[in-house]
Amino acid sequence: MSFDDGVQATNCDATKCKYSAVKMGYWQDDFIQYFVTGYERKTPEINRGYYARIKGVAMFMDKFLKKTGSNCQIINLGAGFDTLYWRLKNSGIRVNKYIEIDFASVTSKKCFLIKKSKILLQTISPHEGEVKIIGSDLHAPDYHIIGIDLRNLTELDKKLTQCGINFDIPTMFLTECVLVYMEPESSSMLLHWIAKKFNDIFFINYEQVNMNDNFGRIMLDNLRNRGCQLAGVDACLSPQTQMDRFVRVGWDSARSWNMINVYEYLPEEDRYRIERLEMLDELELLQQLLQHYCITIAWKGITMADVDHL
Repeated sequence: MSFDDGVQATNCDATKCKYSAVKMGYWQDDFIQYFVTGYERKTPEINRGYYARIKGVAMFMDKFLKKTGSNCQIINLGAGFDTLYWRLKNSGIRVNKYIEIDFASVTSKKCFLIKKSKILLQTISPHEGEVKIIGSDLHAPDYHIIGIDLRNLTELDKKLTQCGINFDIPTMFLTECVLVYMEPESSSMLLHWIAKKFNDIFFINYEQVNMNDNFGRIMLDNLRNRGCQLAGVDACLSPQTQMDRFVRVGWDSARSWNMINVYEYLPEEDRYRIERLEMLDELELLQQLLQHYCITIAWKGITMADVDHL
């Protein structure tokens, strides 16, 4: 199995984990069922960790959407089988463009699954003929899936332009455990290209952190054993290295919080509800997991310049 194959396999793992948490009632997602086969119940620690991840990302995205309304764009890098587009649309939230990017082998599978599902297609567009699927790409009025390697910036520029992207309006980028699989030089070039190309941007990155302690080294070994080399782990050594990777290549500023901070900041009634869904034997294991993931936000331009706190 090649390194890229190992990275792509993490998409299936993440989708199964999200489906497990959804089935247990952690959050509602009416669309994830169309992207998984079979049900595999995960441990309470994993379910709760994914809940913190989904809610933490949503918390920062909501701040962006409150400031921009629908006059904005969202670009989900390394999106895999993520269902955020449908969940937003289902809750009445519209954006000018929602674009997902991943390896062509991943996007072609996603396009195939979308084509198979009447509900997914109708949510994208109620009118027949407005959704065009060509190979590993999908194009609809407000939704695009493009299959490319994020290390190929020339192709990225070309395909985003073909999608009708507007480089001047507020644009949010989202990555969840994506940059860590890229060589530092490649991720730096990508972040630099985004900062140079777009005028008003906000970035949400969910990723590993504190990877130089014992628990972090065990996590690294486990991933290596599954064929996943974390080529970009040097940016995951601390919250500071997470922030530096953005500021160093032209972003105005960045902030980072580990997932314990994020989890504790979630509304008390939400935590009360999910903590009663299933018993947690090992609170210490959950805390260690949360300590080794973080959400980092970065921005350039005026829209998100004052969003520097949870």
